[in-house]
Amino acid sequence: MKITDLTALELGRRIRGRELSVREALEAVLKQIHENETRIHAYITLADETALFARADRIQKAIDEGSLTGPLAGVPAAVKDNICTEGMATTCGSRILSGFVPPYQATAAARLEKAGVLLLGKTNMDEFAMGSTTETSWFGPTKNPWDESRVPGGSSGGSCAAVAAGEAFFALGSDTGGSIRQPASFCGVTGIKPTYGTVSRYGLIAYGSSLDQIGPVARDTADCAAVLDVIAGYDPKDSTSVRRSDPGSFTSCAASAAGLRIGIPDDYLGKGLDPEVKDAVLAAAESLQEQGAQVRFFSLGLVRYAIPAYYVIACAEASSNLARFDGVKYGFRAERYEGLHGMYKESRSQGFGSEVKRRILLGSFVLSSGYYDAYYLKALRVKAQIRKAFDEAFRSFDLVLGPAAPAAAPRLGESLSDPLRMYLGDIYTVAANLAGLPGLCLPCGKTKEGLPIGVQLMADRFQEAKLFGAARAYEQVRGTFPMPGGKKEKEAAR
Repeated sequence: MKITDLTALELGRRIRGRELSVREALEAVLKQIHENETRIHAYITLADETALFARADRIQKAIDEGSLTGPLAGVPAAVKDNICTEGMATTCGSRILSGFVPPYQATAAARLEKAGVLLLGKTNMDEFAMGSTTETSWFGPTKNPWDESRVPGGSSGGSCAAVAAGEAFFALGSDTGGSIRQPASFCGVTGIKPTYGTVSRYGLIAYGSSLDQIGPVARDTADCAAVLDVIAGYDPKDSTSVRRSDPGSFTSCAASAAGLRIGIPDDYLGKGLDPEVKDAVLAAAESLQEQGAQVRFFSLGLVRYAIPAYYVIACAEASSNLARFDGVKYGFRAERYEGLHGMYKESRSQGFGSEVKRRILLGSFVLSSGYYDAYYLKALRVKAQIRKAFDEAFRSFDLVLGPAAPAAAPRLGESLSDPLRMYLGDIYTVAANLAGLPGLCLPCGKTKEGLPIGVQLMADRFQEAKLFGAARAYEQVRGTFPMPGGKKEKEAAR
């Protein structure tokens, strides 16, 4: 087995057991990056290799001395390019932040480094996380490792593609309306959006501040749990950070579906859902039922209002958050302009892409005088009603199960030509962000064309343990999901 076929926890165990060195792990993943990256384009920025090997040696020494004992020590990983990294460029996939090198480290990235993780670089993303395909990046699109004519999803498409292609053992992404779960589904990996406030947003460049949440992407559920153990926790630097009453280990969650009450919203299985996706998701539900879960269908309601409410709120917050990028303090500045206002206008016009401009305009419109009550306040009321609907659902169910996306990964260019279709693709994921719920996506099958399909599990706030328990139980029956083009996939095909 190749080193890059190992999960993060398997690699960590071998490093601690002296079967592999940190240098060997780093060499293996860099080789994979050099072989694949010209085609996949999962990264925007790669760390200096000399500095990486020097850090690998320091981590190895700390492991040998016994001062680094964590399960992820020595494991190479990647970070989405909207998470600030001190001394390494952070661009948000945008021209307007080209060349920006943060003078500080995001809390999530700092906690990974403290745990002995090797940060390989920054992954590609839709510009300012606005998109569902990783095609709106100023640096060019990322391609899906399963089929390079297709998108990896977004906005955390670079992180998910890097993990699927063996270019990182795990990665951090951010999820504002499904930006971890949808690309995880498209790329055949596992990703979780934790409960809002579980992971510090300090150092995460904001899109929608009330919706954004950092989370892990990995090969399987156990890896995601181990990463979440490291990055979760209260942070005084983040005013939305929560002191959780259950600070136990996510890694220790037992694999069990017995006794779980699982609800499947009828609203999620109607018009617009690809039949192959529907069959795979229902097969996953049946598998959990065979392991002792009680599965029932129910009406969630309000689903049709989730997309408009989400885009009104997200765009309103984005129009405010992105006002700081003006060409004055850092990043891109237009070369030709007249006066201060001319500099603002030209720098923002040239620095932002079309999708970001579209959302800024929409956000500014719904916040403007005369439209604030009609759109923004109404969206906030719908958000409260959606949260109430989930509260009611979780009185009857432990988990809500459904698709992560209406179909498998579309071809490059298909979604960009129809922005409304791209927005509607978030229908199954945005509700978790509006209600602040945890949501996990893991692979549950493949289409006839060999493209991955993901199933999504959602739980009540701060109930990630139930998600991990059910997901691990399902994985035990499903078995190891193959990697694209790798030995495991070829064996499975036989």
